[in-house]
Amino acid sequence: MVATAATSSIFPIPSPNQDSGAKNAKLGPGSAGLGLKSKSVSGSLQVKANAQAPSKINGTSVGLATVESGKNGDDMSSPPARTFINQLPDWSVLLAAITTIFLAAEKQWTMLDWKPKRPDMLIDPFGLGRIVQDGLVFRQNFSIRSYEIGADRTASIETLMNHLQETALNHVKTAGLLGDGFGSTPEMSVRNLIWVVTKMQVVVDRYPTWGDVVQVDTWVSASGKNGMRRDWILQDCKTGQILTRATSVWVMMNKLTRRLSKIPDEVRGEIEPFFMNSPPVVEEDSRKLLKLDDKTADFVRTGLTPRWSDLDINQHVNNVKYIGWILESAPLPILESHELSSLTLEYRRECGRDSVLQSLTAVSVLISAIWEAMAALSAGTCSNLRKELRL
Repeated sequence: MVATAATSSIFPIPSPNQDSGAKNAKLGPGSAGLGLKSKSVSGSLQVKANAQAPSKINGTSVGLATVESGKNGDDMSSPPARTFINQLPDWSVLLAAITTIFLAAEKQWTMLDWKPKRPDMLIDPFGLGRIVQDGLVFRQNFSIRSYEIGADRTASIETLMNHLQETALNHVKTAGLLGDGFGSTPEMSVRNLIWVVTKMQVVVDRYPTWGDVVQVDTWVSASGKNGMRRDWILQDCKTGQILTRATSVWVMMNKLTRRLSKIPDEVRGEIEPFFMNSPPVVEEDSRKLLKLDDKTADFVRTGLTPRWSDLDINQHVNNVKYIGWILESAPLPILESHELSSLTLEYRRECGRDSVLQSLTAVSVLISAIWEAMAALSAGTCSNLRKELRL
């Protein structure tokens, strides 16, 4: 065993003025002292070391040679005796090589390990969704993006509605029923049929914020003889708190004649195995919407026209776009101090690319701090909306 002890003193960097002289240093078999004179008169560097070494290694006597240093600072010494110790490999090089191999392997494993580390994303790692609960419920996760939030730092109602629509389409796709249309089944595509929503009710308990991960569950049920009901529950992935509940009624329309159609038996045979026997997640709002016009409306916004990006694959304005139009006529002070808590949409006619609309709103106070606004899009009467705003 070799035991070593060392002490050192370090002083400021020497100045250009230096002494060219140097003292000799001697190494003894039991201890070593090394003195260096500074090149500057204002500082010095002194190192002292003590070392102990065994007199014999593997039966061979080992000693330390005495080395005399020359005036020019060059050391002259005889080569050490070949022993078992100094013939061992350089372990530091070997350790560095092993470390490099392990780091490279870890990097490759990280690239292959696609699974996310966040527990709330392990349910749906790719965000594609999956079928749960005996094949009747479709589940998909969404992360709220920075471009999906509004001035109040929370997700907009349009964002939530888009998530509902996305899960509905992905449900049809994952179930293997997607034809060449916007959620149409193969039998629907053969008959030029598409789904159109006639009514939608949404209740928002809390809006998610930027970075939140939400889980959306959706399923379908029968609605009358020629309709289908779709429900959604949107909840916080971490806490499980229900954020939004929504229910809707859908019917079929011929995309060539633009007229409503009954559900053919062939189509019914495709979709009925996925029907779930459950009540709506939102109690039906059966109140009759009053007709608004320029005289009965408190606020009117005119000259609303669809943009090209407002149209969907069915060549009409997407159902989510109406909400933004209807809110255009809502009083700004109410929008700044309240949030949309519930809405009931009734879609009566479709809007095309050439439609010109006006948004009308009538406001009334239900109870303290709760306002109700009735709004309508006229000049085509594409849809009517009842919405409640709350603090």
